[in-house]
Amino acid sequence: MLADVSTRLVPREAAPSIDELIADATERAPLGGTDGKSGATLERVVIDGERFILKQMHPDHDWTMRGFGDLGCRPVEVWTSGLLDAMPPTIDHAVVGAAAGLGRNGWGGALLLHDVSEHLVPEGDSPLSLADHRQLLDHLADMSATFWGADGTPDLLSLESRWSAFNPGWMAAEEGLGWPDPVPKIARDGWALFAERAPADVLDLVDALRHDIDPLVRAVRQTPLTFLHGDWKLGNLGVAPGRTVLLDWTYPGIGPIGYELAWYLAINRARLPESKEESIDALRGSLERRDIDTTGWWEAQLELCLLGALVQFGWEKVHDTADELGWWCDRAREGARRL
Repeated sequence: MLADVSTRLVPREAAPSIDELIADATERAPLGGTDGKSGATLERVVIDGERFILKQMHPDHDWTMRGFGDLGCRPVEVWTSGLLDAMPPTIDHAVVGAAAGLGRNGWGGALLLHDVSEHLVPEGDSPLSLADHRQLLDHLADMSATFWGADGTPDLLSLESRWSAFNPGWMAAEEGLGWPDPVPKIARDGWALFAERAPADVLDLVDALRHDIDPLVRAVRQTPLTFLHGDWKLGNLGVAPGRTVLLDWTYPGIGPIGYELAWYLAINRARLPESKEESIDALRGSLERRDIDTTGWWEAQLELCLLGALVQFGWEKVHDTADELGWWCDRAREGARRL
């Protein structure tokens, strides 16, 4: 395992403009048919006969950047820092270039990516094959093991900010802008419903952490950390022979692997080919096979991160079945005992 990732990081320089980033493009057209909801702009670009995807981001148009206070464009920073070049061979990030300092106040950025659409997980409600699901978990373990300990890794998105998603501050800021994007408003309505459906003890627990996440952060910092992608959902993933395509580096930073796992279980629940418990065991086994000793910390981190997932996504889970909401409420109670 790496003791100091900084020895492998070779910084890259971003282009100063879109024109320079795609200077040799012969075709450029808007890209539709994706499940992205952040507000980022996607275009298909052809350079020297090869297809690429151009993604442009700015907090004026991207509610996720606004919510996380991203004024440096972290998806560009994760490339310029050299972190993407340090990924294991099992992770295909597809990024070939970036532009920085774009738009108002220079807060925006852009990424140029290989067109890997043929490998992306198809949209829809069909369950993944067990083989694909297990590959995604195994390659998550591979990435995490590569950066285990996170020494020398840029902080980027902090743990405090990571678990602030959809908290009252987010909601108030988006309301002040007149709800320019639909997802935050859907989240607001979901939290109102959560207050009606959730058991009183879980509601009090989640509400308290939505207002002050520090107890969760302090507890998680007592467990091992690594480098996170932060959005391990099927819309960002692809399965190819021997590698996993991993796109949309909006939430990169240091954190617990349990965060990636909890996010994956929460967001992709309807398409998992096996139970959450079996998925948890599969990831733990993959870590162990990479010489990551999980004794003494795994259960604590997992329970804390499953609690954190409900703090982030209670507004979404309230629309699921009673059994599904109940499962997350039970996990939240277990996590609360670790605070």
